[in-house]
Amino acid sequence: MSAGSENQSGRGAIASASDVQEMFDRIVPRYDLMNHIMTGGLDVRWRKLAVQNVNAIQPERVIDVATGTGDVAVALAHAGIPDVIALDFSAGMIAAARNKVSAEARIALVRGDGMTLPLGESSIDALTISFGLRNMPDYERAIAEFVRVVRPGGRIVILEMSPTSEGRFASVFNWYFRTIMPRIGRLISGDRNAYSYLPDSVAAFPDRDRLMRMMLVAGCSRVTITSLGFGTVTLHVGEKAPAG
Repeated sequence: MSAGSENQSGRGAIASASDVQEMFDRIVPRYDLMNHIMTGGLDVRWRKLAVQNVNAIQPERVIDVATGTGDVAVALAHAGIPDVIALDFSAGMIAAARNKVSAEARIALVRGDGMTLPLGESSIDALTISFGLRNMPDYERAIAEFVRVVRPGGRIVILEMSPTSEGRFASVFNWYFRTIMPRIGRLISGDRNAYSYLPDSVAAFPDRDRLMRMMLVAGCSRVTITSLGFGTVTLHVGEKAPAG
């Protein structure tokens, strides 16, 4: 996952780039398993929904930023998209992704920074990022970079966990997320700190409406929001505004 330096203003990741990169390198062996456990297997369905929103515009070229072990990139290729770029700044994640995409000639794996994408302006049809924006140093600059590389009329699809603070479910979920999940993470991955970082990073992340406003300010002409997992996860789909 892409990550960034600590941002005291709350505009970006709560940990430094080196710390987050090292953390994701450490949890690679149990990363997919922990994702399935944390979401009850719903992460597979959520990623498919993200891919469906991309494929609706029949893109030719798509980049999956913070690709992790490559699940979304593989799903994009399986959906028939001919040119898929899978980018992550964790060497461990790229190595794990390579095992999944080896049979997919249409996927290009790239180790790189989501804050400075190795693409020209308006050079791709769509961009996806799943559970990676939280780890970037400046959310507004990251989204502006996403919009930069997507062509006018193309799509920016952001799948991310959302802070939950209201209602009975939120209280129960937050207790589980902060108390039980780190223990499960320690038992399965051997890394309690990584799964303590997770709820802290979600709590510091912008809510769904603020994230939508960031996308609009960055150059999206419209943004749709889909709430998933009883409000714990949100899918934002933005369309890049026409030039001029």
